Amino acid sequence: MEQQIEQILQQALNELQSASQAAQLQAFSVQYLGRKGFVTQYLRNISQLPAEQRPLAGKRANEIKNILEEALQKALQEIETRQAAEDVGIDVSLPGRAAFHGSMHPITQITRQICEIFSSMGFAVAEGPEVELDHYNFESLNIPKNHPARDMQDTFYVSEAIVLRTHTSPIQVRYMEKHTPPVKIIAPGKVYRCDSDITHTPMFHQVEGLVVGEAISFGDLKGILTVFVHQMFDDQTSLRFRPSFFPFTEPSAEVDILCVMCRGKGCRVCKQTGWLEVLGSGMVHPAVFENVGYDTSRYSGFAFGMGVERIAMLKFGIDDIRKYYENDIRFLKQF
Repeated sequence: MEQQIEQILQQALNELQSASQAAQLQAFSVQYLGRKGFVTQYLRNISQLPAEQRPLAGKRANEIKNILEEALQKALQEIETRQAAEDVGIDVSLPGRAAFHGSMHPITQITRQICEIFSSMGFAVAEGPEVELDHYNFESLNIPKNHPARDMQDTFYVSEAIVLRTHTSPIQVRYMEKHTPPVKIIAPGKVYRCDSDITHTPMFHQVEGLVVGEAISFGDLKGILTVFVHQMFDDQTSLRFRPSFFPFTEPSAEVDILCVMCRGKGCRVCKQTGWLEVLGSGMVHPAVFENVGYDTSRYSGFAFGMGVERIAMLKFGIDDIRKYYENDIRFLKQF
């Protein structure tokens, strides 16, 4: 009798290993664990054994019954899992597909680098709304209604009094209204203009800076921007200031850097001039200070602004601004 139950166990386990369908497991359950199954019949025949053998035989039979029930349940779960994978078209024998590691967008990288450079020079970061009042976007910056300078900024109008900001300069005005000098901030963010070609997009990014205090001079502006250019590019990158016009600064200047592609020799990127325009700057116009209540006889200051896409194009050698927004993974994964 003892050998018989052990043989039943070994035979049952062998059959479970070869079973691959739920129907086979159902037949197995009836054959071994059903009312007329091998294990059940064995338990019923224990009464024919001598009295001293019955306890051990009954105990072993129940152990084997539990072993087979657990093995049956495990085999059934494995078949159900495999069947579920087959139903959704997953080949569980294939190696797994590794997930691609993401990275920061190049515009985000350059924005953070610009902010880090100016933060190291003591600038605080200020933010403001992208949907802006005409008052802050134009009028408070010495650009009244019908001023010719408004034509330079092809504006998206939400209403007559509300626009999508065309620069981050409104942040400077909002900040000055709430703070007294000294002021030393940068204002990064998205801006919007009705323009689209290989060097312009309807939405782009700017970082503008503002410094206000006593005895602030154009020399301070040149020093700050020289440090920025050398840290963003390298110490060998020269820069020059060209006279220009901005309604909110006087005097105003465009800042050019030595072409990072040809080092001043002349190439297609710099249009054979050897120089590349990177940002605009100037001393804050007294009218702007008067609009925020600053004493123009005591305080002076300078402001500057740059397009992040422009800096990134020079930094990475990219010739078409639209590549930043096409979401081509082959382009973006290079960064």
